[in-house]
Amino acid sequence: MNAAIAGIGATEFSKDSGRSELRLAVEAVRAALDDAGLRASDVDGLTTFSMDDNAEIAVAREIGAGELTFLSRIGYGGGAACAIVQQAVLAVTAGIAETVVCYRALNERSGRRFGQATVPPGLDASWHYPMGLATPAAQVAMVAQRYLHDYGATTDDFGRVTVAARRHAATNPAAWFFGRPISLDDHRASRWIAEPLRLLDCCQESDGAVALVVTSVERARDLRRPPAVVRAAAQGSGPDQFVMTSYYREEVAALPEMGVVARQLWGRSGFRPADVRAAVLYDHFTPYVLMQLEELGFCGRGEGRHVVAEERLPINPHGGQLGEAYIHGMNGIAEAVRQVRGTAVNQVPGDGPVLVTAGTGVPTSGLILSGA
Repeated sequence: MNAAIAGIGATEFSKDSGRSELRLAVEAVRAALDDAGLRASDVDGLTTFSMDDNAEIAVAREIGAGELTFLSRIGYGGGAACAIVQQAVLAVTAGIAETVVCYRALNERSGRRFGQATVPPGLDASWHYPMGLATPAAQVAMVAQRYLHDYGATTDDFGRVTVAARRHAATNPAAWFFGRPISLDDHRASRWIAEPLRLLDCCQESDGAVALVVTSVERARDLRRPPAVVRAAAQGSGPDQFVMTSYYREEVAALPEMGVVARQLWGRSGFRPADVRAAVLYDHFTPYVLMQLEELGFCGRGEGRHVVAEERLPINPHGGQLGEAYIHGMNGIAEAVRQVRGTAVNQVPGDGPVLVTAGTGVPTSGLILSGA
């Protein structure tokens, strides 16, 4: 691949932004362009989530972009995060566009809250809504319970994921939970949302926006910031895929869609799990962090809890969506870029690649980034 992330930008992360999602998107895009040392007139491509309410042409108008030669959207919620970067990479590599901006803006706390039950989105929902599985937490709880049963794990193993995330967030001034670490006892005392998931097993609901600028490696080297080269990008879905919980797979407590992504990432990049300096894993729910570690090859089935407990791998140094903010995984990609640049608040030493994943339980995606 011959593409790199050359600019990152974000708004503040809050619970009530006080402004429209379009304004948030524009602020983040302008910040990303400024970070890269580029102008709005340089932008000739835009890509975002199918769930984003901000039309590409609206964002282009508001930032003052000119003609566009590439527009793209990816579905499946948070599973799209790394995939929209992959779309930008494909466009740049193919010569379809020179400067592609990836963006996501949402008022997910003050506006539409994903954690609440809503009208079923389609026919697939008829399998689980009548049974009371009407929220993401309820759907994931089913998988989490099976995971505990299959591998002898405990809810403390879930809690250690969020304790680590909040420890990192506590030293990150951009994080909503800056200065507010928690203990395992705090996790144990938090209320049930859907057993075996407690409140502190669930990511935040946040307002904010993040944008990324993708261009060729050669061009990125001449811009304002050190480039984060995209060594591999992948998208994947598993057999019998549903949304959040796939009910009819032979193995319920697994995330085979992440396995599909992992095989592509390692194969295309030439790296292996042991090479990874830091992992930015999509932490919408704590059990899925453990399962991702297993699917990605950092450990065997049921052993993700040991990776976390023994701190074998730096995970989500920014605090993740549990501690920093829930911007549908885009803030995780921005953190990976900072790690590659060496400018992160909680910088992980070394020069190995940084792994990023997108939302799981749905068709998902991933990236491997490194320096030029």
